[in-house]
Amino acid sequence: MMLGMPAAVREACASGRRPRPRAVQRVLGIDPGLQRTGYAIVATRDGAPEYRLIEAGVIRLNPRHALEQRLVDLQRCLDELIGTHRPQVLVCEQLYAHYKHPRTAVIMGHGRGVILALAARRGLAIVSVGATHVKKQLTGSGRASKGQIQRAIAAALHLPRLPEPPDVADALAVALCGLRMQAAERRAAPGAKGGRR
Repeated sequence: MMLGMPAAVREACASGRRPRPRAVQRVLGIDPGLQRTGYAIVATRDGAPEYRLIEAGVIRLNPRHALEQRLVDLQRCLDELIGTHRPQVLVCEQLYAHYKHPRTAVIMGHGRGVILALAARRGLAIVSVGATHVKKQLTGSGRASKGQIQRAIAAALHLPRLPEPPDVADALAVALCGLRMQAAERRAAPGAKGGRR
């Protein structure tokens, strides 16, 4: 008799089969910026709605450095993160361009381009998400406030307090949105359990 073992493991041992290890998926969420880039690495097992925070933080770039040097620094820092944590997917927030500040979107596009090129070179799947879609995925409303999003993140990751600073909170939201989108795609795939046939 095997006490203290989960039923699935006990059954597998009794039948001589080994339990199948559950696949861990790691996602790197990015809130791009050329002074501060928020990042978050979140994991789930087999697409289950249980998420685990691996690491989150801010890459701070020196605003006094030339644009090209900041892009090199951003690429180097993200490359180290990817090498350390080995995510399979990069989820990056799409750029929002305000008609009064078109130059900001152009400059931010440089940083986002470096991020996407690095992810492609490293073989990561890439998901781009808009801010409204992120809000809707996490709270059910595309017009959710920052506070509502922070509370949704804290609840999903079982955090003891609201995530801060905003760059980290945004990266966490992007990562969670990407995980939920992928789980929904798997459920809807032909042949998936409960999916379309």
